[in-house]
Amino acid sequence: MTRLFNDPADFADEALAGFVAAHRRWVRPVTGGVVRAAGTPAGQVAVVIGGGSGHYPAFSGLVGAGLAHGAAVGNVFASPSAQQIRSVAKAAHGGAGVLLMYGNYAGDVLHFGQAADRLNAEGVPTATFAVTDDISSAPADQAAKRRGIAGDLPVFKAAAAAAEAGQPLAEVARIAAHANARTRSFGIAFSGCTLPGADEPLFTVPAGRMAVGLGIHGEPGIGEAVLPTADEAAELLVAGLLKELPDGVTAPAGNRAAVILNGLGSVKYEELFVVYRRVAELLQEAGVTVVEPEVGELVTSFDMAGVSLTLTWLDAQLEPLWTAPADTPALRKGAVAPAAAGTAAAAPESMPETEDDALPQGTAASRETAVTAAAALRAVAATVAEHAEELGRIDAVAGDGDHGIGMLRGATAADAAARDAAERGAGAGTVLHRAADAWADRAGGTSGALWGTILHAVGDALGDEERPTAATVAAGVTRAGEEVRRVGGARVGDKTMVDVLVPFADTLAAATGAGDRLAAAWDRAAGAAGEAAAATADLLPQMGRARPHAEKSLGTPDAGAHSLALIVRAVHGVLSDTTEEH
Repeated sequence: MTRLFNDPADFADEALAGFVAAHRRWVRPVTGGVVRAAGTPAGQVAVVIGGGSGHYPAFSGLVGAGLAHGAAVGNVFASPSAQQIRSVAKAAHGGAGVLLMYGNYAGDVLHFGQAADRLNAEGVPTATFAVTDDISSAPADQAAKRRGIAGDLPVFKAAAAAAEAGQPLAEVARIAAHANARTRSFGIAFSGCTLPGADEPLFTVPAGRMAVGLGIHGEPGIGEAVLPTADEAAELLVAGLLKELPDGVTAPAGNRAAVILNGLGSVKYEELFVVYRRVAELLQEAGVTVVEPEVGELVTSFDMAGVSLTLTWLDAQLEPLWTAPADTPALRKGAVAPAAAGTAAAAPESMPETEDDALPQGTAASRETAVTAAAALRAVAATVAEHAEELGRIDAVAGDGDHGIGMLRGATAADAAARDAAERGAGAGTVLHRAADAWADRAGGTSGALWGTILHAVGDALGDEERPTAATVAAGVTRAGEEVRRVGGARVGDKTMVDVLVPFADTLAAATGAGDRLAAAWDRAAGAAGEAAAATADLLPQMGRARPHAEKSLGTPDAGAHSLALIVRAVHGVLSDTTEEH
């Protein structure tokens, strides 16, 4: 278990601060993560990687010459926010554009995509790429749905080496896609990991058994099998990967491969070497030439006891990129030349969260509504704090257990931002926009992006001028539901927050349309939300980290749906105490 921590909500920030203090030869801090201490050579594409904390040395430990130019670091098991990613990318940009790289998880896809949109709009040429190497997470004909696990490393390495060689952004992105297409990973575990502050691991494995096909966020395995010997584990991993060869590799014999045997946190080096001994024998028997293998902890999951095997099938283009020199805190290969002359100017160690902190002033009517909106967000933060442990427990049934932590960080930040904006005379729209940005930035992850979307949509509807009517509020909630479906891609029945947001919005619109005052209409809609949240227990997840573990989630409601139902009920308490329709 994770034993050394202070406030669990501060764990990721404090871990990053300690990492920087220990590795100043390689990295320096910027808002949202780290960049190379020496900067990015002028005219070189910057490869910026990222993801949640809890996976060290991914992602910050891979920043340095020959590998990443920067890393955006999110909360525990949660993607960094779009603002964090943008901040790191701007600090790393050397004038030739940025490639954002990450594992294929919903929150990362949302936040890195939003960051890329903003960067491109600001004149920084930016592309994105999601790694999809985990063969257990989706069948071969649905490879785009696969997770990114330890295969992140060879794909990041190929792209970064191409950038180091002076390739333009489009070519660096193409090489990333080529490396990903030739990379496969497969993992097993003997116990789950325990998040800082949690009393129990995210999953357990019965004595004498192992989980097969696990992820790196504490998700349970796809199945179970009898606990193997070291040789049997090696045979299972190698056989699994040799069953699925990438296009262009018709048989293992005669091919060359980069090999990574990765420890997930509690399986230590001597154990890994025992397993690798047999992995090497099996690959040799299959006719595979192993090129510069890596054995060790490279992409971890806190204290999870498990291992994964990654094969990247090399060709004439990929092999020199894999073997190219690198000098980072966690991975060193060959001899790296001194930093090139003309290194890009050092970026500041922190960047403002917003370019302009001046707040537009709301009208008197809108300022009154802003006070109610801030009170509602205060109630939301209190409710999330009360139920954070429960939300984490629900999320851990088939996911990664981070929903409670992420929601608490986001709601607390939104509360503080809303209070500050309201006290400074902002209207309701601006108060909700500030809260939206704070929630998305502090929480990260899928829920951070979606709650930012919800609050922005409602803020757009309320504006800073008029006192909103009940119909105006309902229209904003309806718009929020539409935007969440557009951004996240979920539909009713997928076992997500959409299963609650849509009936809540529909009921609120119907009630206000029938003439109900806002508090009464919200009460009816909150009741519908509660019923819809409970009904998600009977659904099978179609999206997100719970999707590969669909059967495990039967009988348990979706954590995002449940938290939304709790939140709208808490908001009703504020509305019912408000005497006017604002």
